[in-house]
Amino acid sequence: MRKFEHVDGQMLIGGARAVDIVKRFGSPIYVTDEDAVRENYRAVYGAFAKRMPTRINYACKANTNLAILRILEQEGSCIDAVSIGEVETCLRAGFSPDRILYTGVNVSNDELRAVSSKRVPINVDSLSELERLSKITTELPLSFRVNPEVGSGHSEKVITGAKSTKFGVPKHQIIDAYARALELGFRPKGLHAHIGSGGQAVEPFIRMTEVLVTIAQELESKLGIELEFIDIGGGIGIPYRPEESVMDLDLLAEEVTGRIKAGTTARTIVVEPGRYIIADSTVLLATVVDLKDTPDKKFAGTDAGFNNLVRPAFYGSYHRVAVANKFDRPAEAKYDIVGPICETGDHIAKDRELPKLDEGDIIVAYDAGAYGFTMSSNYNMRPLCREVLVHKGEMNLIREKQTLEDLLRQVKVPSRLLV
Repeated sequence: MRKFEHVDGQMLIGGARAVDIVKRFGSPIYVTDEDAVRENYRAVYGAFAKRMPTRINYACKANTNLAILRILEQEGSCIDAVSIGEVETCLRAGFSPDRILYTGVNVSNDELRAVSSKRVPINVDSLSELERLSKITTELPLSFRVNPEVGSGHSEKVITGAKSTKFGVPKHQIIDAYARALELGFRPKGLHAHIGSGGQAVEPFIRMTEVLVTIAQELESKLGIELEFIDIGGGIGIPYRPEESVMDLDLLAEEVTGRIKAGTTARTIVVEPGRYIIADSTVLLATVVDLKDTPDKKFAGTDAGFNNLVRPAFYGSYHRVAVANKFDRPAEAKYDIVGPICETGDHIAKDRELPKLDEGDIIVAYDAGAYGFTMSSNYNMRPLCREVLVHKGEMNLIREKQTLEDLLRQVKVPSRLLV
């Protein structure tokens, strides 16, 4: 959890006062510190790269803002994309096709054709996808995603490596999948697995790596395939709660790279962090617009709801909250921070001890950069909010707020209903 400075009780984000950001751009608003993004990227890249050649494929589903992507392109990152929309966005951000790895699930033929037309390498998720791709092209670099039967994550909804999930070629079929790829004319380059999102422990990564090493050894001995890379996926968690510890990147890198180097001929390790790079670089700012005391609760109603930050409602996730304009004041009361959405589950935070709140106060929700804006919705016909990038006190608008016209532009009414 990132620590923020304050001056005279006013919270600073990237050298800018939170209250000044809201005064200039309004709220709710996502605010990202550029230096924090770069710092996080360099931390994860450095931990692995000092041990073996490393490629970081930023999992862009966490945050696809073009400005964020430009920062990471400058840092030398590559991309993990899961849709043709993400592929197109990253190409527009300046990533060359060879720096993008497409890892879709339940991919349609139309999407396979679209991705193939961009010359982006494909990480195949199923035997069905392999056969259908072969009818489109066999010229693209190809790897396989295996289900390692090892799961990890902050919620059962984000565990991707367990045996019962929809992701990857089943482990018992993976050697046959590579054999079939050779028969079809492909030249497989890599092996990939992903165990889940937000894991805090090193041990599941070790077990998954041991599965990948065993498969790599079988591929070499049975099929003569020497892999160019082994991709351990992403899922490196962050501490959302004050009492949680930071993932030990050096230990993770040592345990994983040591096994890959000792057991395989793969030259490169690929890592796919999303949350780790972007989550704590960004906060969501909201204004208190209503205060309500009930026999059971004190509610602080804000202009941000689960249309802006759905993780607490969807996953039961915890985000630390603070009062940006009373940053140095002691807690005086316990509040539920709620939004304007017409649902009982519209909570940002529950039972949080905060300074006495007044209408107009600025609430800050921490660690909102990953799966914050990207999971926003227009529920209740509410436009998507603005995003701002801050850098050493300079504020730049990197996404304008939607308008009602934006929401209605694609809607068509049959002429018979207009009479």
